[in-house]
Amino acid sequence: MTPVQPWTGVVLAGGRSSRMGQDKAMLLWHGRPLLERMRDLLREAGAQQVLISGNRPEYAGITDIQPDLGPLGGLASVIARVADATMLVVVPVDMPLLSTAVLGKLLVPSQHRCVAFEGQRLPMRLRIDIRVREALTTLMTGAASSRSLGALQRSLRCQRVAVTASERAAFVNCNTPAQWSELIDENPD
Repeated sequence: MTPVQPWTGVVLAGGRSSRMGQDKAMLLWHGRPLLERMRDLLREAGAQQVLISGNRPEYAGITDIQPDLGPLGGLASVIARVADATMLVVVPVDMPLLSTAVLGKLLVPSQHRCVAFEGQRLPMRLRIDIRVREALTTLMTGAASSRSLGALQRSLRCQRVAVTASERAAFVNCNTPAQWSELIDENPD
């Protein structure tokens, strides 16, 4: 198998957590903040470095250049700081069941500049180049309804990776206190 190209991990942790009612990134998962869980997962999966998207000075976070644009705005702020040809693996802060094995499926060599799982926007892999930068600029300056990761993936003709039924469970995220409680109850320490 071809060796995996060096890559940088990105944790999207800049959301307002309005439905949760508290900062999701700081919720404790097995005694550690979710943000640290996701950062460490990326390191374990082989990231050379991990960048944190969001106003998080204690984690050297990258503040959104244009606030309140959701995950796309956070991603655009990170991409503004990396060189062309950088490979990013982007994860949300609120998906604690992800594993290195699942992330490994995104790292299989591919000529596509965008790779994500079937039926999922995140996690995803992006190879940064002028086409990605142009697509982001177009989306960021366009109508609010087009400012989404899904729109970015469509514009980049994102390659989709198949997942098994058991792998699908890794994509559970938590946006409300009820979802968080259920996740904790099903995955005790």
